[in-house]
Amino acid sequence: MQENTFKKALANGEVQLGLWSSLCSPITAEIIAGAGFDWILFDTEHSPIEVASVLPLLQAATGGTASHAVRPAWNDRVLIKKVLDIGAQTILIPFVQTADEAAEAVKSCRYPPDGLRGVAGSTRASRYGRTKDYLHKAQDEICILVQVETGSALKQLEAIANTDGIDGVFIGPSDLSASLGHLGNPAHEDVQKEIENAGKIIRDAGKAPGILAGNAEDSKRYISWGFQFVACSTDSGLLTAAADNLVKWMRG
Repeated sequence: MQENTFKKALANGEVQLGLWSSLCSPITAEIIAGAGFDWILFDTEHSPIEVASVLPLLQAATGGTASHAVRPAWNDRVLIKKVLDIGAQTILIPFVQTADEAAEAVKSCRYPPDGLRGVAGSTRASRYGRTKDYLHKAQDEICILVQVETGSALKQLEAIANTDGIDGVFIGPSDLSASLGHLGNPAHEDVQKEIENAGKIIRDAGKAPGILAGNAEDSKRYISWGFQFVACSTDSGLLTAAADNLVKWMRG
């Protein structure tokens, strides 16, 4: 079994700096995975990436410094099974609203009798059957992260974070700000207060809090609040900013 260094780092309380990826390109994945980040998140919820397209991204990122995580489009057992079978060891499950939904996510990631993940004999995850004890040891290296992103879910956060099998809880600032009446403004004071408090609740449950930040300044603030795995920006955002700044500088 390949060790999940990201899961181990979270268990040890280490801060993990990451980058969000939605550009759908293996070349981009290869570039950013070697940049020195601790983890890369390949997003299939808010991007055109389908499950089959995740495979070349994982392959391209394998030689880099970063562990790779995948966000399926939904808390769906079939989607989760497919993502795990192609080799993802860390999975971020979106829009978890209750402890029951968190428990279902855990079951989707575990084989019977502990869960309901379908069994396949020859997948990339098991090195096409060469990892003989994969079925018995897989869950030890799978990192399960659930995403809380609404005001309603925040009210259930303590129960969600205390769900057995959850390694971390990720706060989605964009949807959370919309849910709290501040659409497009996650920097609003009320939203930031909720985020800071959420981090405390997650840590008190003994789990790792995570979040997506828009820039380095926000990232450092979240880390100072105790957030442990922080996506410091997005690959699309970095490309957009670099292109815009170059044109502005040339024309200025």
